[in-house]
Amino acid sequence: MEVLVDGDLTGQELNTLFHAAWPGHRDTDFGPVLARSLLRVTARRSGRLVGYVNVIGDGGAHAFLLDTTVHPGVRRTGLGTALVRAAAEAARRRGAHWLHVDFEPHLTGFHQRCGFRPTAAGLIDLTGTPG
Repeated sequence: MEVLVDGDLTGQELNTLFHAAWPGHRDTDFGPVLARSLLRVTARRSGRLVGYVNVIGDGGAHAFLLDTTVHPGVRRTGLGTALVRAAAEAARRRGAHWLHVDFEPHLTGFHQRCGFRPTAAGLIDLTGTPG
């Protein structure tokens, strides 16, 4: 397995991975997302994209972990943790002092294994969707 920071990546590869990993994923134009990344970490097996995480930054001390995704065929192998740890180290090298992440409660154990600790945070749903 090859894990790279800022390796080559296409939107089609991301859509293929997201379709496999996230039920209901709809094709997305990842160009604007990737253009705003501080960095991204990818994992490939035999050249095929099997893992991805994106980090965006505020231009200062804060970075944000987004879209941690592992192909179902390689889950529970430690790849997700390896992606997040590589992202954290790369963000630190690029000047970030803090790495933030939001996640659903069932992912608490995973994020704790990656080194995150709970904090209070706030959220506003800007889509107008109830819930």
